[in-house]
Amino acid sequence: MKGRALLDTEQLCATIRTVPDFPKPGIQFRDITTLLADPAALHSSVALMAEQARASGATVIAGMEARGFIFGAAVAIQAGLGFVPIRKPGKLPVQTIGVDYQLEYGTDRLEVDPEAIAPGSRVALVDDLIATGGTALAAAELVGKAGGEVAAALFVVDLSDLGGADRLRAADILVHTLLAFEGE
Repeated sequence: MKGRALLDTEQLCATIRTVPDFPKPGIQFRDITTLLADPAALHSSVALMAEQARASGATVIAGMEARGFIFGAAVAIQAGLGFVPIRKPGKLPVQTIGVDYQLEYGTDRLEVDPEAIAPGSRVALVDDLIATGGTALAAAELVGKAGGEVAAALFVVDLSDLGGADRLRAADILVHTLLAFEGE
């Protein structure tokens, strides 16, 4: 892939499958597994996000469980940075710090190894998709609790009608998305 031209936005969009009525009627699910299976699309996505991470001054990449691990680790390698997993509860073998956050119908929790983010680190958060922004805002809060600062939040897909990217911007977080889709 090295030396090949990156795919443009239209080409990347074409690699994302839309699954109607999943997980419930009226939802247009944006499935990135088809993008992941396309070598040119995967390479382009990672290269573009790595460029954004470097431009933000990030010193480390943090990926949110689970698909943020796929993109985050690849972006970290491409950008020459380390990777920190932001996990669901009970997944790390050490003492963690955590943040509870609200979901549409309940609460959830994210945790991180407090030694994984050095004080003063500039962290680029990476995930496959931004919807309402709840998970990303919780991850940003967690980065702050660990002593780091969020340099940027990077996503492949923005479900713009759900307002998550706007919620992050309102919290003074620099947001970059590669693609935007209307609707839920």
